[in-house]
Amino acid sequence: MRIGLFTDSLQHLGLESLLDWLDRELPSVKDLEVATGGYSPTPRCDPQALVADAGERARWLGSIESRGFHLAALNVSGNPLEVEAHDRDLRATIELAELLGVDRVVCMSGGDARLVGGGWFPEIERRLEEYWREVVLPYWDAIAAEAARTPGLRLCLELEPGAVVYNVSTFERIAEGHDSLAVNLDPSHLFWQSMDPLEVVSRLGTRIGWVHGKDTVVDLSRVAVDGTLDRGSWRFATVGDGHPVDWWSALVRELAATGYDRVVSVEHEDASRPAEASVVLAAQALSETIG
Repeated sequence: MRIGLFTDSLQHLGLESLLDWLDRELPSVKDLEVATGGYSPTPRCDPQALVADAGERARWLGSIESRGFHLAALNVSGNPLEVEAHDRDLRATIELAELLGVDRVVCMSGGDARLVGGGWFPEIERRLEEYWREVVLPYWDAIAAEAARTPGLRLCLELEPGAVVYNVSTFERIAEGHDSLAVNLDPSHLFWQSMDPLEVVSRLGTRIGWVHGKDTVVDLSRVAVDGTLDRGSWRFATVGDGHPVDWWSALVRELAATGYDRVVSVEHEDASRPAEASVVLAAQALSETIG
């Protein structure tokens, strides 16, 4: 396993400046997960433009590889079910991944905000089931088939509350029959759902195609009165702030037991720290777990 970086963590840096910063601050980090749309801005990578222009595509990839970096994944996390632009970004990213020889695309399943997971009113449950049958499954069956045309390419769905796929059961439903669909294991989203990421890894095994390094701090005093669904009960954190390095070591061991030998990609969403400091601290913590 290796430590990588989701480039959206340092949005304020251009591509060359980002590579300069990594060379200076984290010279051992060479694997990049680059944003290609969805909720992320794309100043470093416009998938439609790169798909359309082979020369520009070669120059862009060369600007990364000539510096000794590796393009390990593309990230197009958004709501492709409901936002037309995000659907275009996802399809363009799948095509771009094939052209660039990248075999991992990190994404989200999307969904209707009126039909979030956990609603139990009979009317909501009925509408959610209809949404799955009429919208979710047909869409992702088609997208999975599109990805399957590129051997080895896997679309790694983040288990994101608010989307239709947010836990193991919803992933298993959408992925049935589709080897091209995998999971982006981001422990931070599992912690505040009271899920055990180690159990999730054990259950999913080789269906884990990508991993994010991001932590969560849960405010138990707030949980006691407002529960885990309340946004104020938790916050995203730097690796090691919410769970000790020993826990992250256990995660790495569990991942290794499944055969996962790819990247743990640092993602910064910690409002309590500057981005650069958070990325460095996360990478240092992960370096204690990954030999």
